[in-house]
Amino acid sequence: MYVEYNPNPDRKLVDDCVIRAICKITNKDWEQVYTELMVEGLEVHDWPMKNYVWGRYLSNNDFTKHLLPDTCPFCYTTKHFCNDHPIGSYILATGTHVIAVVNGDYYDTWDSGDEVPVYYWKRKETYTP
Repeated sequence: MYVEYNPNPDRKLVDDCVIRAICKITNKDWEQVYTELMVEGLEVHDWPMKNYVWGRYLSNNDFTKHLLPDTCPFCYTTKHFCNDHPIGSYILATGTHVIAVVNGDYYDTWDSGDEVPVYYWKRKETYTP
């Protein structure tokens, strides 16, 4: 199910979908994620919104990357992913957009349920007895 979500302090609808998705999954505020991604970009001398830069950030923060099967490359949507993944925290990447998914719901500033994800990052589950 779609849930409207915009942690941008000024509620701006800017090209910050990566920051918004990471905020939702990590429970960090917008400024903190923005700063951490800028530092990550500085370390590799590239723009923080590049896929490999924020991917490196996620990898360094207990996320694993998974490709989606290419069996129906234009028909498997965010909604389908949510139905197939009712438990867990994920960041979906479509190639042009990034979406947070938590326990089967997708969080975004607009209803991106018909977007077609290419890959996703899953937050590693930690078990503490």
